[in-house]
Amino acid sequence: MARSVMPPPIPTMAERIEVSSAATARMPTRPGSRSPKGKSVNSIGRRGIDHPFGEAQRYPSRDSMLWNLPAMLVAVTESSGSAHPRDQLVRELSLLDASMLVVASVIGAGIFFTPGQVAQLLPAPGWIMAAWAVGGVLSLAGALANAELGAMYPRAGGDYVYLREAFHPIAGFLVGWLTFFAIYAGTIAALASAFAEGLGERFGWESSTVLLCALAVTAATSGINYVGVRWGARANNLTSAFKILALVAFVVLGPFSGAGDSARLSGVAEPGAITLVGFGQALSPVLFTYLGWNASIYVASEIRSPGRNVPRSLFFGLGICAVIYLLVNAVYLYALPMESLAGIGDAGTAAGLALFGEQAGTLVGIFVLISVLGTLNATVLVGPRIAYAMSLDGLFIGGADRVHSTFRTPSTAIVIQGIVAIGLLLVLQSFPAALGFTVFAIVLATVADILALYRLRAKQPDRPRPYRAWGYPWVPGLYLVANLGIGAAMLVGSPMECLMGIGMLAAGLPFYAFFVAGRRPTGEYAQPQSKNPNKNMEPPGDD
Repeated sequence: MARSVMPPPIPTMAERIEVSSAATARMPTRPGSRSPKGKSVNSIGRRGIDHPFGEAQRYPSRDSMLWNLPAMLVAVTESSGSAHPRDQLVRELSLLDASMLVVASVIGAGIFFTPGQVAQLLPAPGWIMAAWAVGGVLSLAGALANAELGAMYPRAGGDYVYLREAFHPIAGFLVGWLTFFAIYAGTIAALASAFAEGLGERFGWESSTVLLCALAVTAATSGINYVGVRWGARANNLTSAFKILALVAFVVLGPFSGAGDSARLSGVAEPGAITLVGFGQALSPVLFTYLGWNASIYVASEIRSPGRNVPRSLFFGLGICAVIYLLVNAVYLYALPMESLAGIGDAGTAAGLALFGEQAGTLVGIFVLISVLGTLNATVLVGPRIAYAMSLDGLFIGGADRVHSTFRTPSTAIVIQGIVAIGLLLVLQSFPAALGFTVFAIVLATVADILALYRLRAKQPDRPRPYRAWGYPWVPGLYLVANLGIGAAMLVGSPMECLMGIGMLAAGLPFYAFFVAGRRPTGEYAQPQSKNPNKNMEPPGDD
């Protein structure tokens, strides 16, 4: 039986004044700009900007716009959309924090384990380097699209927000549902299992001890991010710096060892040895290794000056990863002949042994574990923001939108994510099983993101865009076509994993019906945008 829906209480005048004053305090100003009466430009004429109560208080008067024009222009160049009116998260993350979050999310164990798969599918070193370069370019094309969306809507939630605004709340809910439960919770379970299994192999643990370790590391990383986004960001910055320094040392010291052969980098393939289909198959593990480059869009409501820093974090973080990936693969080819690299499970350890001897195997193994742990922490930080954003609109478990009064984190959402990940660990209990059904889910979410960009260009052409995707519509279209091709190849090659991803998406439908019937979306953005582009457009501001 559906519960009755009570209308929200009408705010008192004191509440209106309090909220309006808080919004006024957030309005950016140009240094030294003063009104004729000697007051700063953001202290007058701000009646209703960023005000969540009703349309009458939503836009400034003509006179107030005159005095606030300089500040409003600054706001538009920094960010085009305010946070959700009930969003209580605090903007504490700098550009460095957001960029290192991208690095931590991208550079995990993939750079060690996927090069062997790529070498097995391609006939020559030149083609291998081309695949990693093309993978970086395609990921950059996706980053261009997400940079525009993230700057337009600098809020928690990422994909969920974009699809809700572009199509309908049900589209946002289904992708948010898939992203939270299949992609993030599944990835947490997979990474925790991989970390525990790596320790177990080194210390000879029993399977039960490995499982306990995976559960413990999931709880520990959740606890770090529970007590403050700054603590999670510091952990990410530390592990990301370690990854960058270790890989740069590997790239610099490898050639100086003299144990490899630079001639291996110049091998050529026979004519007809590679086809477009074969090259496309090799791109699949490459693009998988680049996944995580969009991590900062999910925490946009906690990034300072998001209109500037969300796009920059995507470009800086992804650029660092792409350069490192190219250089590391060049060292792999220098250290190992093609026949040894092709099909190898752990290229990093094999190359380290070839270049530096037996002790390198231990060092590389330690680095892999730290790298996996860093990616796990970044994943734990990002995922709860999706559930938090959905709960703000009444489309998730009640209380998931609660922000801790002391730590200012989405504490309930973090706990929910931890419980789901631990449940997956208890059921699946292994790295391959936990990872199997997440890849196709990622492809579905990626395709939906790019479609949202095209839809919003047509639906909201006048909405302020601090950043516009370079090369639109062709460059984002390139990434869209590439992901559609990968999805089609997966449907043919791995139909069961794809069906699991589709089934997970469909499983969200009854839950959406339950939330709508029982709670009804309550946020300002719970309903689709009006056809009138000015009706639901938020005034510029940098919350």
